[in-house]
Amino acid sequence: MKNILIPGGAGFIGSNLTVELLSRGYYVTILDNLSSQIHYENEFNFSHKNFKFIQGDVRVISDWKAAIKDQDAIIHYASETGTGQSMYEINRYTNVNVVGTSNLFHCLSNYKHKVRKIILASSRAVYGEGKYFSNEEGVMYPCSRNYKLVSKGKYDHYGKNGCLLELRPTDEKSMIQPSSVYAITKSTQEQIIMLMGKALSIPTVALRYQNVYGPKQSLRNPYTGILSVFSTRILNGNNIHIYEDGLQSRDFVFISDVVAATILSLENQESNYHIFNVGSGNPTSVNDIALKLTNELGIKNKIKITGQYRIGDIRHNYACLNKIKKVLDFEPKYDVDLGIKKFVSWLKTQKVQTKVTSLPKGWQAPDDDESKLSTVNNVDIVSIQ
Repeated sequence: MKNILIPGGAGFIGSNLTVELLSRGYYVTILDNLSSQIHYENEFNFSHKNFKFIQGDVRVISDWKAAIKDQDAIIHYASETGTGQSMYEINRYTNVNVVGTSNLFHCLSNYKHKVRKIILASSRAVYGEGKYFSNEEGVMYPCSRNYKLVSKGKYDHYGKNGCLLELRPTDEKSMIQPSSVYAITKSTQEQIIMLMGKALSIPTVALRYQNVYGPKQSLRNPYTGILSVFSTRILNGNNIHIYEDGLQSRDFVFISDVVAATILSLENQESNYHIFNVGSGNPTSVNDIALKLTNELGIKNKIKITGQYRIGDIRHNYACLNKIKKVLDFEPKYDVDLGIKKFVSWLKTQKVQTKVTSLPKGWQAPDDDESKLSTVNNVDIVSIQ
């Protein structure tokens, strides 16, 4: 497979993947609508003899039809991201993520093509809360937390006997319980590609990325991730506001590891018709992320633990990597300390942002999964990004 189509490839993960694929001798075509929320005007300007760019929209069947011509494989990144935004832009998220994916399979079902593999960029958001354990009740998959307890500062999950549940890594067989429109659309995308891939005899793979960060991450999109949001606040001299007690954790995975796992799934036939977690395999608290960033940047901003809580936020989630290690021999190479050093090194070459895409008043700026910022209005967002 030499000809690779990457819908949504002008974004953070897709652009990093494109560079690596081209270095390995692949021919890459990107189909992207260059959304203004993510891209500056005329920002995407990439040139390579084996590269082709098509400005188009996955909601338009004719754009898909033109893009899939002569392609051997498709790595599907064209999605709206952001749990918070998805809760008030339901129509857009559903149209781009679900209808856009269904349009792909409409073309594959009705027109001639050479596609022999499809990889979907999915998300750990499909799990909702992570996996837990108690001696009395065994393995558990908690639903949303009890707000009455959270409002009293009890942020964690508790069993029926009132004992604190033990966090466990979330594996691919864990319960799927999306807690946002975004997560529902990612779960639906997975179902579509797995069903239609088998129906059309096209091997498909879904990669459930954890919280991805690294160079080329957008510094102007309020839904891009807490490392970008926090670092831009730090560089603008603003305090960092953290929800709850700051001990809530996620699996932060460096972009180079994500690219490596994606290429392994492309080149290895053992990946066919499988779903894999892609992460670091370790949880890191939001407090630790803020401290590591301020230390690496050498700027001592105040980190404020607000104690505030946003309904719908999850407490913990990190990936079990046993399956992808066994099947694809994937091993992450970047721990969070090395990853943040690489991220900050790139960050220092970038212009400090003072503007972001505006949000409706009263909505805070979450990361692509959950931000720990206090409620902000549009003026606050300007200082963030």
